[in-house]
Amino acid sequence: MTDKSTASPSTTAQDAELIGPDRTLLLVDDDAPFLRRLARAMEARGFSVDIAESVAEGIAKAKGNPPKYAVIDLRLGDGSGLDVIEAIRGRRDDTRMIMLTGYGNIATAVNAVKLGAVDYLAKPADADDIFAALVQRQGERVEPPENPMSADRVRWEHIQRVYEMCERNVSETARRLNMHRRTLQRILAKRAPK
Repeated sequence: MTDKSTASPSTTAQDAELIGPDRTLLLVDDDAPFLRRLARAMEARGFSVDIAESVAEGIAKAKGNPPKYAVIDLRLGDGSGLDVIEAIRGRRDDTRMIMLTGYGNIATAVNAVKLGAVDYLAKPADADDIFAALVQRQGERVEPPENPMSADRVRWEHIQRVYEMCERNVSETARRLNMHRRTLQRILAKRAPK
């Protein structure tokens, strides 16, 4: 899965130094294209990546070989990523875990941190943000993003996420978003805002 063309040798050596000797990373997400892209990007930075697309698979891999690093989606098709955090923490107490979610709220962020996550990132998080959160040393401050998403982009991302959850059913998506069906169709037909 390693794609050498996406990373320069000097970047990989610097990244490997930040990662340390144990380079194991477990990625748990049910969005297969995102999971594959993130796995390639993390391998290019020097991690030894293992992937899981469900809570059950994530727990099994965590119990079999608990990783030093983990990036876990909060909501998965078969349950909550918090269960994977608990399984990892039960086997290894030094794992640096990052919780990813498209549904950011304070209660789940607090719960994730209590269970052992070191950070909580909103989707769509890019590989650079995830890498920085994984290798951040205790006490370091996180730099705010230079170009945060616009309100229009955040709204569009949320609509896309709900649309995918509804298996691309426009009527069901409109009902869940409390939006007129035709309005939703117009939004879906447009390109993503910047």
